[in-house]
Amino acid sequence: SCRAIYLGETFCSYISINNSSNFEVRDVTIKAEIQTERQRILLLDTSKSPVESIRAGGRYDFIVEHDVKELGAHTLVCTALYSDNDGERKYLPQYFKFMVANPLSVRTKVRVVKETTFLEASIENHTKSNLYMDQVDFEPAQHWSATVLRGVDHQPESKQPMSDVFKPPVLLRSGGGVHNFLYQLKLSSDGSSLLKVEGSNVLGKLQITWRTNLGEPGRLQTQQILGSPIAHKDIELRAVEVPSIIMLEKPFVVRLNLTNQTDRLLGPFEVWVSQSESLDEKAVMVNGLLTMHLAQVEAFSSSEFQLNLIAVKHGVQKITGITVFDTREKKTYDSLLELEVFIDSQ
Repeated sequence: SCRAIYLGETFCSYISINNSSNFEVRDVTIKAEIQTERQRILLLDTSKSPVESIRAGGRYDFIVEHDVKELGAHTLVCTALYSDNDGERKYLPQYFKFMVANPLSVRTKVRVVKETTFLEASIENHTKSNLYMDQVDFEPAQHWSATVLRGVDHQPESKQPMSDVFKPPVLLRSGGGVHNFLYQLKLSSDGSSLLKVEGSNVLGKLQITWRTNLGEPGRLQTQQILGSPIAHKDIELRAVEVPSIIMLEKPFVVRLNLTNQTDRLLGPFEVWVSQSESLDEKAVMVNGLLTMHLAQVEAFSSSEFQLNLIAVKHGVQKITGITVFDTREKKTYDSLLELEVFIDSQ
């Protein structure tokens, strides 16, 4: 019989073939394999170099190992093909069945705060022994970077690679012990535009390694962890340059960048600031032409332009209502950008 076997562990079995007859057996071919619902994995095969003989009352011992990567029913099949005292070939099979269970459950939560994504991973121990977590590392997807956050001082670790920083093992107590891990994820500027085009929201995956009370190792890798769905937009509008000092009732200029995030030519465009609010409520207004005309923008390219504005209210104000209209496709894009600025009355 086998003890509880868990996913991510190394299954190790000591097998002994005993000759219980009163004569010697010769040319013994031994095979051992693991059978699951999906595959058969050969662990040992001596057919190319059979055991020459096993004397009466003697035995032949061997050890097989297998990294457990599937859940559910497993069968260790051991067979011996040998010649008896009369030279007749005999076949002896033996079957050892065991179940593979999940040692851990991993629950994740993803939260986005401005340009930073936070990943919380909660890991629970379902085994009957304590587990000592050597590593719970997050391997970020391309264009992402990850920093583990500690609960003691809420300060990020050194920016050294996580594997290079010594971390004492985290104890997960048997039968339901839980520990939470928090990671801060950031997307590179290059990756930000690329992901918005491709619509991918893959963040990465967790690599988990542990040891039992007796030092037996285990290792699991989660599936890819997904972030918030990324809404695909044909165009993106962002501020390139905003004056650090804006004076009340003095003209100022805001430089903007219009990016075509599609694989086709877009435009020409018209740009204006919508007057959805009454003039009495509007804090920042266009200074000059109410409608600007922009040329076509190639696929995955961008174009810069500037808006001439004037502030009529002091304090912290918002620049809203910037609207882009594709004159060829007759499509309006609004709510693309909202800027917060401080208007100085002095």
